[in-house]
Amino acid sequence: MLAATVALAGCVKYQARPLDPQGAEQQFRARSLTNAGLLQFLKRADWPPARLTLNDLIAVALYYNPELDVARAQLRTAQAAVVTAKGRPNPSLSTGGGWTNSPESPLVFHFDPVLTLETAGKRGWRILEAEKLAEAARVTVAETAWRVRSRVRAAWLEYAMAALSLEVLRNERDLRAETVAMLEKRLSLGESARPEVEVVRTTLIAVEVQARAAETAAGESAAALAAAAGLPSLPPLEAARLPEAPTAPALAELQKAGLLHRADIRRSLLEYAAAEADLHLEIANQFPDIQLNPGYGFDEGHHKIAFGPGFSIPVFNRNRGPIAQAEARRAEAEARFNALQAQAIGEMEMALARYRGAIAEVAEASQRLAGIQQTREAAMRRAVMAGEEDRLGLTGVRLESTAAARARLGAMRHLVSSLGALEDAAEQPLEPGPALPGPEIKP
Repeated sequence: MLAATVALAGCVKYQARPLDPQGAEQQFRARSLTNAGLLQFLKRADWPPARLTLNDLIAVALYYNPELDVARAQLRTAQAAVVTAKGRPNPSLSTGGGWTNSPESPLVFHFDPVLTLETAGKRGWRILEAEKLAEAARVTVAETAWRVRSRVRAAWLEYAMAALSLEVLRNERDLRAETVAMLEKRLSLGESARPEVEVVRTTLIAVEVQARAAETAAGESAAALAAAAGLPSLPPLEAARLPEAPTAPALAELQKAGLLHRADIRRSLLEYAAAEADLHLEIANQFPDIQLNPGYGFDEGHHKIAFGPGFSIPVFNRNRGPIAQAEARRAEAEARFNALQAQAIGEMEMALARYRGAIAEVAEASQRLAGIQQTREAAMRRAVMAGEEDRLGLTGVRLESTAAARARLGAMRHLVSSLGALEDAAEQPLEPGPALPGPEIKP
């Protein structure tokens, strides 16, 4: 009774943690760059900066993004499973007493402890399986962190593309408005036909609608960027810029790294190792555990001490079913790894091909734009100054430059998308940047 009382005194007590949806919403809306936990997570003396860079937003997302909180919780669950796996079977105790009408002694009682000894290394295999699954959960946190980084980067680039698109459309709108004004003046002087003016005015209206849609898209991209970072609103940012195309050595290094940086490949390998340990454990379960049964009894004034092992006899069940299941799980883990590896190789090759095509597309669009700006537009300006052409002709050439700029912007969008796919295929950044805090631990 004393031993049971001492053992129960160290039990963990339940602590209630009810969910508070309204409080959670208030906490989300109160998130800021000066949060004490965020400052402790980043460990930066210059925080917060006046304007955030892409890497700053990624660091904020590693702290605030809710998907990482889920992955961290799953990691803690897996680590708790290691503690469970390391546990040893508790001894058991049966005792009892009574009365007899024996004249020698009316008292009868017995005291029978049972100690269980695990055999065939079962505890070691159980611990190994749990440790591999915990390592896989840690890799899952890194995998989730990469997905968060990828989404923040994609949202940042979409934000940059929206700003550039809006700038090009506003420039085209102004040029077409200028064209309409000149044609209306000519119409009033009888030098232009009304249908020509109406066609140009209709085009202006279409461009104005596109510009308003671009303004809406810019606002949506800002909201999407804030959501990707886990913030209620977007803080001041530095001027968004498009990434530079990686050099040939950077691409060669990316191909050399191959699959080594992909978290899903590393996680799949760890899951296979855990399946191997599980199979070892089920094979070890063929061998019964040994139970030591020392006992003491007092009966009719006599002290009785007994000792003997106990174990199950594997006659009807040789653990064949669980072994077959463990073998099937290992085969399933192997198939998943092979499929994942083939998928990763295909993604890498497709991303490289797409990137090379986008490079050629941007080069061609840039060449056309430069040709218009450096040749036709410059020649038209000289002709206007010499009195050989009027301002309407110059505006027309500038509109051609705007159309070429829109085409180049579309090619740049393809290039940016292909760069993101290339990074995701290798899970390795192509641009060097400051070291980011590890995602595993959140204060």
